[in-house]
Amino acid sequence: MAEIKQDSFVDITDKVCPLTFVKAKVALEELEDGQILAVRMNDGEPVQNVPRSFKDDGHQVLQLDDNNDGTYTLYVQKVED
Repeated sequence: MAEIKQDSFVDITDKVCPLTFVKAKVALEELEDGQILAVRMNDGEPVQNVPRSFKDDGHQVLQLDDNNDGTYTLYVQKVED
């Protein structure tokens, strides 16, 4: 997969749902429209819920990479309302 240039990074592997999305959403809100946030998360609920929640909020989910260590990195682009 192509390398995505991120503008910011947040690690939510120490959080559990629903705090995973809350922490990721706060990090995305700090960015400008069009900027990209990389979110490192654990496999399981976060991988199912966080990308869906960003899509539901109108942001663009660009890519989800398996880090091959039980975590994933999600790349999401901020889209203003």
